[in-house]
Parts: sequence; C-alpha cells; structure tokens
Amino acid sequence: MTTLDNQTPATATADFPQVADQYRRELTAHCYRMTGSVYDAEDMVQETYLRAWRAYDDFEGRSSVRTWLYRIATNVCLTNLENKGRRPLPTGLGMPGAQAGDELVEATEVPWLEPVPDVMVDVANVDPAQVVGNRDSIRLAFVAALQHLPPRQRAVLVLRDVLRWSAKETATALDTTVAAVNSALQRAHAQLAEKQLTQGTVEDDLTPELESMLDRYVQAFWDKDVNALVTMLAHDAIWEMPPFTGWYAGAENIVALIDHQCPGGAHDMPMIRTSANGQPAYGLYMRQSDGHFEPFQLQVLQVVDGRVQHVIAFFETELFETFGLPASLPASYALAPA
Repeated sequence: MTTLDNQTPATATADFPQVADQYRRELTAHCYRMTGSVYDAEDMVQETYLRAWRAYDDFEGRSSVRTWLYRIATNVCLTNLENKGRRPLPTGLGMPGAQAGDELVEATEVPWLEPVPDVMVDVANVDPAQVVGNRDSIRLAFVAALQHLPPRQRAVLVLRDVLRWSAKETATALDTTVAAVNSALQRAHAQLAEKQLTQGTVEDDLTPELESMLDRYVQAFWDKDVNALVTMLAHDAIWEMPPFTGWYAGAENIVALIDHQCPGGAHDMPMIRTSANGQPAYGLYMRQSDGHFEPFQLQVLQVVDGRVQHVIAFFETELFETFGLPASLPASYALAPA
C-alpha cells in the first residue's frame, strides 16, 4: 500500500508519476474493455491521470494507489459512456449472414468496435498467474460481448469477474450498494448467456505448425490463391469487415468474397505482421496505380484447432499508425515465398 506519510503536498505531487505510471497499460486495458475503442481508452486514461494528479495531495492511502486509479478510471469511463450507444461488430447487428456477391453496404456513421495493439495493454508480458490484463479478458470476442451490456452492468462485470474485486469494493467504487452490485452482475451474466456471448476460444500459444500456417495465409493473399486460402479456413469460419455491415459464414463463401469483390490481384496485397487483443493480426496493403502500396485493412485472426476460425478486417486505416505499421510500402516490396 502506498501512503503519503511525512510528505508535503508538493513532494507528493512530484512523486505522482513514479507511483502511478506503472499502472498505465493495465488501465488502458480496463478503459478499452469499458469503451471498445482504442482512442477513447487513451483519452480516458489521460483524464484519469489528470484527475488523480489533481487529487493526489489529498490521497490518504485508505486503499492502494492501483485500486484508487481503477476507481477513478471506471467512473471516467461511465461518464464518457452516458448517452452513447454500444460499439458493435457486423455480427452484432442482428442481421443474417451475407453471401459473396451481395452489395457491400458501408455504415460509416456506426461507432464500430476497434482493436487494440498488444503493446498498449501489455498482454504479452503479463504474469500468467494474474487475471488482470490477461489475454482472455482483452480478446475481441469478449470486448464485443461486453458491448451488449449497459455501461454500469459492464463496469460491474469487469470489476468483479476480470479484476476479481469483491462486491463491497465494487460497490464503493461505483457509489452503490452490495445488493445492487450483486443484482447487476446477475443480470449481466444472464444477458450474456441469453445471447450466447462468451470470451471465445483461441490458441494461446502459436506452435511452429501454426506459425507455418499463418505464413501460408499471408502467402495466399500475396498470390491471391483462393484455393490455398480455403484450406486454412475452418469450414464454418466467419469473416466481417467494419464499416461494411455484412458478415460472411463458411470458408467457400469467404474465399468467393475475396476472389470476386476484393480489388487486388496477384502480388497486390502484402501483409505485415502485428498483434491485437492477444491475437495474431496483419496490416494488409493494396497496390496503387503507380506501383506502391497503401494501407487497406487490418486483419485480426482467431485461430482454433489449427485453422483460421474468425477474421475481422478493419478498414479504419488510421489503425496502421496506432499499430506502428508503415504508412506505405514501396513499389519494389515483394514477399518472399513461404
């Protein structure tokens, strides 16, 4: 527990960055779970630290600094979420799956769910014994499921099930009663169960065999080899690509979409590896008329039982900078055969 005994206000404030900065990444993960937006999460963490810095002189150490910061961050997020709708994925809009060849309908007005870079939430370096910030609680499937809950239910579920706070601690953070917290958690669990929403299943560790499969996946896009691609997709794979509202089920349906409605041809679509939400991800670039490549979509993959089960291809090209990916690739770029 951190206290401020024997410190003047000026000294305490000066010590704030040293005391608080160690929690920035896990607070970013927390705000991301709450908001579903990497950019909103960054803003919420900044606001949390601003409020905490201003109040730090009066912090009396009745709780740990970490607990105190989480309390502030949760309420900052709840204020931000007032009068805002949820951030869905196309599969969460309640519409039936589309077929390759259907008209592509774009909904840029929808505040879509966004992926988060692993380096921002430190999922790769978390202690396996810890629950906070682990991979399961940051998966896209789990964050998408949270979006179906009202903000206060979402906060209760995250504080209780992810952070493992007691009902009393959660009630204190949200300025409510233990009974209200227990009721909210029960309703949250019931709503997720009714919608059959879960964290999803993914391969936690990519074996050499899975890494080889992912290399072939990248090669298949570079060659635009749909025959190779279909062998790497699960038969019931799902493909979605916000801001387009359609989603596609089935390996054959997905490769038909890529074959006939993706603008690139052979050697037009190189991919650069990154990681998002504890899952393998790729920035896909598209060749331009002068030969160089521009960002096209960021794919986040869910790999299950050795095959690609789910792909979310985000067309928000600003994400490339957020993920530290190149702003463009030269015309001379070529992918070495896998």
